Amino acid sequence: MVRSPFVVRALLLFATLTANAVCHAPRAFASIFGTVRGIVHDVQHHPIPGAQIELRAKQSDWQRSTISSADGSFQFDAVPTGEYTIRISQESFRESVQTILVIADSAPLRHFPLELATITQKVEVQADADRIDATSSTSSATITRSEIQDLLGASRTNSLEFITSFTPGAYMVHDQLHIRGGHQVSWLVDGIPVPNTNIASNVGAQFDPKDIDAVEIQRGGQSAEYGDRTYAVFNVIPRSGFERNHEAELIATSGSHHSTDSQLSFGDHSERFAWYASTSATRSDIGLMPPEKQEFHDNNNGLGIFTSLIFNATPKDQLRFVGSARGDYFQIPNALAQQQLGTRDVEREHDVFANFCWVHTMNSGVLFTIAPFFHWNRAAYDGYLPASGVTLDNAPITTEHNDSHYEGGLANLAVTRGKHNARIGVYAFAQQDDSLFRMVNTDGTPSSSPQLSHPHGSIFSTYGEDQFRATDWLTLNAGFRFTHFSGLIIESKTDPRLGVALRIPKLNWVARASYSRFYQAPPLTTISGSLLDSAGSGFLPLHGETDEQREFGLAIPLRGWTFDFSNFQTHAVNFFDHDALGSSNIFLPLTIERARIHGWEATVRSPKIAKRFEVYLTYSNQSVEGAGVITGGLISDLGQLCDGGGFCYLDHDQRNTLAIGFHTSLPWRMFVSGNLGYGSGFLNSDGPQHLGGHTEFSLSIGKSFGQNFSVDFTAQNLADSRYQIDNSNTFGGTHWNYPREIYGGIRYRFHF
Repeated sequence: MVRSPFVVRALLLFATLTANAVCHAPRAFASIFGTVRGIVHDVQHHPIPGAQIELRAKQSDWQRSTISSADGSFQFDAVPTGEYTIRISQESFRESVQTILVIADSAPLRHFPLELATITQKVEVQADADRIDATSSTSSATITRSEIQDLLGASRTNSLEFITSFTPGAYMVHDQLHIRGGHQVSWLVDGIPVPNTNIASNVGAQFDPKDIDAVEIQRGGQSAEYGDRTYAVFNVIPRSGFERNHEAELIATSGSHHSTDSQLSFGDHSERFAWYASTSATRSDIGLMPPEKQEFHDNNNGLGIFTSLIFNATPKDQLRFVGSARGDYFQIPNALAQQQLGTRDVEREHDVFANFCWVHTMNSGVLFTIAPFFHWNRAAYDGYLPASGVTLDNAPITTEHNDSHYEGGLANLAVTRGKHNARIGVYAFAQQDDSLFRMVNTDGTPSSSPQLSHPHGSIFSTYGEDQFRATDWLTLNAGFRFTHFSGLIIESKTDPRLGVALRIPKLNWVARASYSRFYQAPPLTTISGSLLDSAGSGFLPLHGETDEQREFGLAIPLRGWTFDFSNFQTHAVNFFDHDALGSSNIFLPLTIERARIHGWEATVRSPKIAKRFEVYLTYSNQSVEGAGVITGGLISDLGQLCDGGGFCYLDHDQRNTLAIGFHTSLPWRMFVSGNLGYGSGFLNSDGPQHLGGHTEFSLSIGKSFGQNFSVDFTAQNLADSRYQIDNSNTFGGTHWNYPREIYGGIRYRFHF
């Protein structure tokens, strides 16, 4: 491929700034790592020197050890996100064993009091991890591999249950994930972004949940390091092989609607090297949400491969590589009338990414990371002339293909010293798109010529931030992010990220507040000429979306339970959305002049009750409104978005969203999981009325036969309740929920 001078300049600029950062910057950071530090003391707060401290991952063989210093302090750097057991022992004191949760970019100073040993009790155990970071002003949650396995339906390849069940305001509508009313979210793997600037072009999964070791979900008050997506950031830490000892695992399911979802994975590790690899396959007769209660022409199948490699070259140098490739095929579901005419449209998708990362520990608390990456994404919609020779309502036959290539990298520098936990970094990528749009008229009128376009662009960002621990109970967070976008237009924005976290002494409640501004770069999509004229539409260059977000939250720990409440307000200019070109299935981005999203959120997570039973609750009450005119992208109406002016509801608006679930271990190695989901209904057409509320209940029961073999049976939408989810203009317009699905599965682990 021949690179344009523009792309070459972007890559050279990134290389120059990265080299400069290596030579002159004081510190480094990798955003999958946290720092575990603390002070060991007795009940009178006298420091205990020489205490033995052992930190061990709960789900792998990763471990480290150290000894407390003269002032009782200790510190572990570059600890991957996840759950850990920390064991502290010293002669004459009771040994302490606690479970802690390590969060990326976090470095809370923990206190570990040791009591004098007695004859009857030598070990103090705290089994449940504290999920609250008292230093963070971000609304976040960390979901581990065991929680994904226990969550009903969450391990299926195309499932996003691990997001929608634990994230307030997250729901699937017109086959797209929405969070807090918005489309665009950021996916990261090992802290490295997998860029994708397109809007609603793909319906396939970005990651197979079975390959995830942990995922950190941020939905508000994101730090400057975490980029430009207002609505959510998903930082995926994949399985590494440290949890395997020359072991393989087979997961296979089969059920109704000719469905199957299977994976074969392998992994192993030595003291310095770990590897993990998997291959997966999935198919079903119900892939996308059908336009009517009865599904027709709705098959889906997909194949994927994934690998993760970690090599500890020296005690201070770690090399990481993550690669993935998958392909998905979706039949576009028909209404009965389309099925009778013989409509057979399909969508084919491919996605490949490769991330390499070098993490270097320069000194205690000082890390440097450099990470080049590549991402290729393809979405190809192909319409075909029905066998009958006519289409429903003389709709045109649609073809839309888009290939996007991204090449870039990031360099991060960070330090954790004393009261400071600070970061600086640069991030850049170049993008090249190849697009084909075609509409063939079936009403006898001449068809417009196909349009080929090859837009290109780039993004360069730099950021800096500090988390300053003013006292044991007060932490201040401040940072900035500068972004320069170059494409059909050129834009530059500098955005502040401010926050505060206040721990209320004795109660240990944590109040947080944040103020953030975001700039989301636009897609490169463009279209012109006779194709637009035939639909009576126009297309203006897309500008980036700028968002202002205010948030307040309160986290309450109570006897192992965690209660979290938040209130947020997001105000957007040039809010990204999408619409169909005429009566075709070509969907193009657009920007709405203004949008406002307000909401209240609540989450509840329990400890293990009686060592058997866990429950969760996730609730959101929000409104999503737009106002003004269409300012960019596809323009089919030059008038006001809302009749009479002012604000009106957008099709993403659902006032109340609730998820309640449980997992319990029973005698004889049996287990049961259940989930209840409720939505009050999305906007009905152009509103202001909403569709009716809907409820689904799902249940799973299983049994383990030893450590290496288990079976389970699952019924999703147990009552087979059917309802219309939305009637928005995407992939056929109206969407209904999925029918009841019943399937069984096995999980078998063996040595190779």
